[in-house]
Amino acid sequence: MAHTNSHAQQPSKSKELSAYAAIDLGTNNCRMLVAQPNHNGFRIIDSFSRIVRLGEGVSASGRLNENAIERTISALGVCKSKMRRAGVNKARCVTTEACRRADNSGEFLKRVHAELGIELEAISAKEEAELTLIGCAPLLAEVRPHALVFDIGGGSTEAVWIDMNASNGPTAIDMVSLPHGVVTLSEDYPGGTGTDGAFEEIVARIDEGLAAFDERNKISETISKGMVQMLGTSGTVTTLGALHLELPRYDRSKIDGLVLSFEDINKTISMIDNMSVENRMKHPCIGAKRGDLMMSGCAILEAVTRRWSAGKLVVADRGIREGILISLMSEDSARNNV
Repeated sequence: MAHTNSHAQQPSKSKELSAYAAIDLGTNNCRMLVAQPNHNGFRIIDSFSRIVRLGEGVSASGRLNENAIERTISALGVCKSKMRRAGVNKARCVTTEACRRADNSGEFLKRVHAELGIELEAISAKEEAELTLIGCAPLLAEVRPHALVFDIGGGSTEAVWIDMNASNGPTAIDMVSLPHGVVTLSEDYPGGTGTDGAFEEIVARIDEGLAAFDERNKISETISKGMVQMLGTSGTVTTLGALHLELPRYDRSKIDGLVLSFEDINKTISMIDNMSVENRMKHPCIGAKRGDLMMSGCAILEAVTRRWSAGKLVVADRGIREGILISLMSEDSARNNV
């Protein structure tokens, strides 16, 4: 979902502090944050988000198509202009499942560099999960010894099992990446992914993909003892939060850190399912470019909540970009303190 600039301030004119940028180019979205370090971590000075659907058709053809590439390069061009205007002197730009999967992703990355001068890295699912954890860690409470973080993307879904008592802070013990996301599932089931369509089939596919990960880490057993906090980050989860709160339009300040009960999640999924695709597209918290994807995401979330009955989850409107910014700033801080 394109949550455009709801948490951004105007680009700063200050040159006293270094400006850092992070771009997360996913299967569905192109997102960027520009920030400066401060005593709380960092202060966002500009942001950008646009739905580009880079992964459109990749699951069928194995290739990025020209229209998707053009849309994406246009969005990245906006990112470049914003970075230049903010005086960014250090950036990291990553791309995920669509480029991991597409045969012509190497050509695409070279084209981006040739046309824009942006160095895009296609990162592994493991690194994607690690950056998401770094970005979301501030929302994890240490009152429980374990946490389960999941990220529903456009082309894949990741779940990370976390030790909250590790000496160096929340640490990933294990992770799983499923090759199913809101875009790929919507393409796999063109007849619809609502409860009158392929919903239960999707739930079963996701559940099957999570089973071995669950069993080898005894996650369900640990959840039953009340020892796990669950956190979700994705357009699906943040949109559900906004709909549950009946917001007139998306507001990050009300969503990031929101706790949703599974009962509230189920009610909100039913509400979305009862809306026509046209009405979803008209809804200010869903939007024209996400209306057809919502029930795919809801089916993935349904599979997660059925398997892992934690009862509630923390909603995070943060992830890879914040993880990149924290990592870049930490590296520089460590270097400067040597």
